[in-house]
Amino acid sequence: HLTEEKPEGLVNEASRQVALADLVIINKTDLVSGEELDKVRTSVRSINGLVKIVETQRSRVDLSNVLDLHAFDSLSGISLQKKLEHVKTTRAHLDKGIITVTFEVPGNIKEENLHLFIQNLLWEKNVKDKTGRTMDVIRLKGLVSIQGKSHQVIVQAVHELYDLEETAVAWKEDEKRTNRLVLIGRNLDKETVKEVFIATV
Repeated sequence: HLTEEKPEGLVNEASRQVALADLVIINKTDLVSGEELDKVRTSVRSINGLVKIVETQRSRVDLSNVLDLHAFDSLSGISLQKKLEHVKTTRAHLDKGIITVTFEVPGNIKEENLHLFIQNLLWEKNVKDKTGRTMDVIRLKGLVSIQGKSHQVIVQAVHELYDLEETAVAWKEDEKRTNRLVLIGRNLDKETVKEVFIATV
């Protein structure tokens, strides 16, 4: 269903589900060639650079790969930091719109300014790409360094809902504090959103 063409302005539902997923299971891998499997992997990764992929045959999945992912809690602080470091900005593949964009900005930020940035992006929808199209964020995830907080803070959003949560991971004395965000959505422009982040925060 990832290849289904939709009218202009509409998101392919399969692509939207991949964009929102923490885990994608690719089943029946024994029925396709390595080349076809590579295409599916590339399609999924081009939409969602954060997603964990599990490949299986006959729907046999180790439940430890599916349950207790800690995708939305502070326990995922350490693993999230490692994960975010490896996420790359993607180019549109099948669904021409949905991509993953990631950027990093060093320093400490004010919490109220971070709220302002997120609200402009998700609620006011006044962050535009270079051609003037509104950036449509389906998913946002990141680790940030907030002034006055000794621990790393997870920021995550799905559509217009967002949340900040302090993790159990403290910033080390000699550690360079940094803010790393990953956005999944349409009309995303890495340079522009990074500039807006720096200007606001």
